[in-house]
Amino acid sequence: MPELMPTIFFGHGNPMHAVSNNGYTDGWTAIGASLPRPRAILAVSAHWYIPGCAVTAQAAPPTIHDFGGFPRALYEVTYPAPGSPELARRVQDLLAPLPVALDDNWGIDHGTWSVLTHVFPRADIPVVQLAIDERQPPAFHYELGQRLAPLRAEGVLVIGSGNLVHNLHAYAWGQHGVQAYDWAVRFEERVRELLLAGNQRPLVAYEALGRDALLAVPTPDHYLPLLYVLGLRRQEDPVSFPVDGVDGGSVSMLAVRFG
Repeated sequence: MPELMPTIFFGHGNPMHAVSNNGYTDGWTAIGASLPRPRAILAVSAHWYIPGCAVTAQAAPPTIHDFGGFPRALYEVTYPAPGSPELARRVQDLLAPLPVALDDNWGIDHGTWSVLTHVFPRADIPVVQLAIDERQPPAFHYELGQRLAPLRAEGVLVIGSGNLVHNLHAYAWGQHGVQAYDWAVRFEERVRELLLAGNQRPLVAYEALGRDALLAVPTPDHYLPLLYVLGLRRQEDPVSFPVDGVDGGSVSMLAVRFG
């Protein structure tokens, strides 16, 4: 029987981390070294946010450069991991009767590969992505995470990739050593407290956490991947934060690991 896999939320931040070496990427590398080898990876990325539910089903998913205005070196990055049509169908089964399309057009986007280039740099573990249905409320995404929980006992590493705090209107582009906004720090600290206490309900209904939440999560796309990982949490799972920090004043790089 495969070893029970942990489940991890990554704060992926700026896609330039894919071609950089810094404290965040060192942390991602250390996470990879600490993990049992997965049979496959199921990734929920903030950057596949569409009106519907779908899962990538190709045998060889393309590397998607879903951004603009960055240096040429970033567009030359490839992450040639195989796909897994078998895992795609398993996800369909677990989420039934919800209709989940088998998608042959998307691939591995930067929310996934900018992290995995450091976690599993050999790109030899099959990767499947699950889309986030933009039409649905937070509780829907948490419940999907709960339904995907059997994958942990099947050797599948389920990851979410987004950012706990993601406010690009306030982001200090190109500046270094920028102090984090007080609302960003307070919101991250509140989320940590709730995670450590095992109090999941306020994290699902995060909009009720007040003004700090509205500033930290002006749009849900980067927060919702956390709810999938939260749904996979077992009551006995320890929680840890193997990577932290706030980039550009308004983007949390916090990683959350269960198990």
